[in-house]
Amino acid sequence: MNFFARFAQNRGALVGLIILLAIILMAILAPLLFPESPWRMVQRPFLPPLETEGFPLGTDTMGRNVAAGLMHGAWVSLLIGLVSTTVALAIGVPLGAIAGYYGGLVDDALMRFTEFFQTIPNFALAIVLVAIMQPSITSIVLAIAIVSWPPVARLVRAEFMSLRHREYVEAARLVGQTNATIILRQILPNTLSPIIVLASLMVATAILLESALSFLGLGDPNVMSWGYMIGAARTVIRQAWWLSFFPGVAILLTVLALNLVGEGLDDALNPKLARERS
Repeated sequence: MNFFARFAQNRGALVGLIILLAIILMAILAPLLFPESPWRMVQRPFLPPLETEGFPLGTDTMGRNVAAGLMHGAWVSLLIGLVSTTVALAIGVPLGAIAGYYGGLVDDALMRFTEFFQTIPNFALAIVLVAIMQPSITSIVLAIAIVSWPPVARLVRAEFMSLRHREYVEAARLVGQTNATIILRQILPNTLSPIIVLASLMVATAILLESALSFLGLGDPNVMSWGYMIGAARTVIRQAWWLSFFPGVAILLTVLALNLVGEGLDDALNPKLARERS
C-alpha cells in the first residue's frame, strides 16, 4: 500500500486536506475577488452579514469589507506559518543533526543552548522579540521561528542518536565517506518522516502565534490579518458579533485542518505505529 492510499484511509486527514485546500484557494483568489485594499472604507460601519449585496459578511467598525479582510488575511496567515516553519527547520535540523551525530561535548553544548530557549515561555519571548524589532512581517516570522526551533532540534537529535550506529552508517564510515556525507545522505533522509509531521503541526502553531500577536496590536500595521480583525472587534463584540466570529472560525478551521493533515501524514509515513494505535 503506497503513501497516498494510507493517507486516504484516514478520513479526518482527508477532511483536513479539503479544508486546507479551500483556505489556500481563498488566499489565491483574494486579489481577484477583492482587488481593492482590504483597508478601504466601502460602506457604512456595522453592516450585518447578508444584508447588502456585495457584502456577504458585513462591514467592520470603519466600514471595511469583512469578506475582503478575511480572504486577504488568509494569505498573511499561511505565508507567516510556512515561512516561519521553514526558518525554524533551517535552524533546528542542523543543530539537532550535529548534536545527535557527534554526541559528547558537542551534544552537551548544543542541548544547553537549546534548553536556554525552552526555559522562556514561547509567547512571552515572541512578544519581546517583535516589540524590540518593531512589528512587521519579517520580525513576526523571525520571532516565531526563534521560539519554534528547539523542539525540532530535540526531535532530530533523538532520531540521529538512534540511527548513528546502524549497519548502513558503519558501512558508510568503512568505505571512507565523510561525516557531512553520512549526515546528509545516510541518516537525514531516514529522519524526514517525523520532521514532516512536526512541520505540519508547527505551521498551525505559527498561525496561532501570529494571530495572538496581531490581537495584541503587535502585527504588521500594513497588512490585514485574522488576529488584527479579532483584536479590533473585541470592544464591540456584543454590538457586532460577526466581526470576531468569522476570523475566529477561519483560524479554528485552519489550525484544525493542519492538525488533521499532520495526523494523516503520521499514519501514512509510519504505518506500523498507525496499526498499533488502531
